[in-house]
Amino acid sequence: MNDSGKHLTHGLSDDPSAYIRTRDTSSEHGQTRDLSYPPLPPALVVPVYDNHAHLEIADGDNPLHYREHLDRASAVGVRGVVQVGGDLETSRWSAEVAAHEPRILAAVAIHPNEAPRYEEAGTLDDALAEIAELAGRPRVRAVGETGLDFFRTPDSGRAPQYRSFEAHIEIAKQNDIALQIHDRDAHDAVIRTLKRVGAPERVIFHCFSGDADMARVCAENGWFMSFAGNVTFKNASALREALEVAPRALLLVETDTPFLTPTPLRGRPNSPYLLPYTLRAMADTLGTDVSMLAAQISSNTENIYGRWDDEPVTSPTPNPAEFE
Repeated sequence: MNDSGKHLTHGLSDDPSAYIRTRDTSSEHGQTRDLSYPPLPPALVVPVYDNHAHLEIADGDNPLHYREHLDRASAVGVRGVVQVGGDLETSRWSAEVAAHEPRILAAVAIHPNEAPRYEEAGTLDDALAEIAELAGRPRVRAVGETGLDFFRTPDSGRAPQYRSFEAHIEIAKQNDIALQIHDRDAHDAVIRTLKRVGAPERVIFHCFSGDADMARVCAENGWFMSFAGNVTFKNASALREALEVAPRALLLVETDTPFLTPTPLRGRPNSPYLLPYTLRAMADTLGTDVSMLAAQISSNTENIYGRWDDEPVTSPTPNPAEFE
């Protein structure tokens, strides 16, 4: 989840299965946003997957139901989405929607910025126990997003972050599923923790934010790097340098919907259907064919999570009461 996550507010829509939170759409970083969803980009010839999205968050003048996000994505060659939780409420939602929607797999976790809040309330252990239960459910294929965030958490909140992160690592290993990492201003600490505790077999740095040197460390350890829309930003030369040295077999692509909308649509609501902008920018940086890169990333994604149809959904139409 991007830093704009601080703008999240709780609230149920008329259809609880559509989304459960609303992004503050008034302004961001002091600038007025264009709140309209962009038109569909040209479709990809070879389809890919969105490695990380928050479809539970409503954004824009006319928020999209998660199925509309997915329908638009399907129309442009984005065949599936990893829907990611960051606390108990959103992790429950992610697991439930994945159980009903064949185009979604789920990741569940307590976000590092949420861990100190649970700890202060005396409920972190209970929350981690529920995440462990959710991680064992069908179509939950990752623990995430978890990790360390030293940008928004003061020193006093770091101990709960470490404790939560280490617990999530163990949950991923116990369930033999992937680990999706949130890493903000904490590169060295995240890497040291993974090495000290022992990393799961499949580790993904969501919204990779390191430089070329960190990309080399990830490559040495076989950790995947997922690039989001910020790799297209004008000031993101360090990210593009990291992309250039990352092995193709360790590359993923994501939207972090509704955040990090790629250039030339920066600031507008994001959605999995806008993933082709980021993929095409990555191919341009790498000097490679878009379809070849899409095929590699699609293969990488299935190697991490398995196929989206490996486990059947329980019902094509969820009961809204289950999301309340």
